[in-house]
Amino acid sequence: MPALAGRTREQLRVSVGRNLGAVFVGTTTSSVDTTSVLDTSLRGGDNQHNGKYVVATSGTNDGEKSRANDYASSTNDITVSPAFGATVPSGMTYELWNEPYDPVEIEEFLNEAILDATGRVYDPEESVALFADGKQARFDLPSEFNMVNKIQYRHKVSSTRIHDCGSTFDEVSTPTGFTQSLDTKDKKQGAQSLKISFAAGASAGAFIADSITATDISAYDTIEMWVKVTGIGSALVAGNLKLHLDDGTVTADGNDKESLDLPAISPDTWTFARMSLANPESDTAIASVGLEHDADLGAGVTVWIDDISAVANDTAVWSLAPHTLWSIDKESQDLVLTETGRKSIGYALLKLTGGSNPSIMTADSDVCEVDNWFVICRATELALASHSKGSSTDPDDHDQRSVVWAGRAELARRRMPILQNVRAVG
Repeated sequence: MPALAGRTREQLRVSVGRNLGAVFVGTTTSSVDTTSVLDTSLRGGDNQHNGKYVVATSGTNDGEKSRANDYASSTNDITVSPAFGATVPSGMTYELWNEPYDPVEIEEFLNEAILDATGRVYDPEESVALFADGKQARFDLPSEFNMVNKIQYRHKVSSTRIHDCGSTFDEVSTPTGFTQSLDTKDKKQGAQSLKISFAAGASAGAFIADSITATDISAYDTIEMWVKVTGIGSALVAGNLKLHLDDGTVTADGNDKESLDLPAISPDTWTFARMSLANPESDTAIASVGLEHDADLGAGVTVWIDDISAVANDTAVWSLAPHTLWSIDKESQDLVLTETGRKSIGYALLKLTGGSNPSIMTADSDVCEVDNWFVICRATELALASHSKGSSTDPDDHDQRSVVWAGRAELARRRMPILQNVRAVG
């Protein structure tokens, strides 16, 4: 059977229930109270459905689970306990599960199947969060990666430099509490970076700015720059610092051509920030660049910035970094470039391709990230095996049926793609 992609926990649960012959899916046809599930399509005599599990799958009670303690055939009324959180409406879809199959147990088996596939299956991930400078050997891998199988570096892209941060910003008077200097030691590009220190008088909304030769960046879509912050106890929140671009003098009046929130920035480490331009079509003559202290970060905070450029993302040309040039330090969860790798890659944006471990499902709307047919087969196998009691006390032949579904699960596992050049993280 071919793989079924993108099914929800609810859909998978019902599929397993049908394999077990244990589930009826219905819709209520009238409404009375919080304990009555009424459906004229129900069949059977009085008490026929006593003890069965009931799962609401739509409406106000969506996701709630209860159990039938009485059934009146004359009114097609299942009385449940405990009561649902709200009156059971007409038109509510629901599942009715035969004993001994508890739908909560089925959900656990679905997650066990997902865990069983972990290491063989990954949810695809791609990141351009890291930037090599030809000197740095270790990089913190993005937290979503549990596996990396390819690293590329951007060796060509259409770009223009807006400011090299090799001079102080002097278009407007440096505000109270700001101190600017050039740092020739702590930098990412060129001979120096721009260092800004904040004292007690540095207030929220204050900014520094510098004029540049009018530059047309209307053909670009992204601003890239380096940022480093020290003197903060935790990561800077996105927008605590803002980059302003204008065709005149950068001001605080909100009329600049671009006002870009710098992303969250971890303390004491250089961050390569990438921000999408809001209105590139109007950025035909950028003549001023400014940095705003949007939130009062407090005294003792120092910010470094370097190499502010505009790039056109779609023009990037990527080269593959051979596997001999990099490795994964599992203990520290770092990407490590060899000396040859650092020289070969040089000053370039990195693109990481890999994957994260598939997520377990905690809600009916969660989508399964593993081959759905494998998950269905494995969960069916586990459900049958859990109620197998030996040949003399197993009239429904749970044991033999579980073996059949185990074989189907194994065939589905074998059809999973074979991963190439995988390097696990952690």
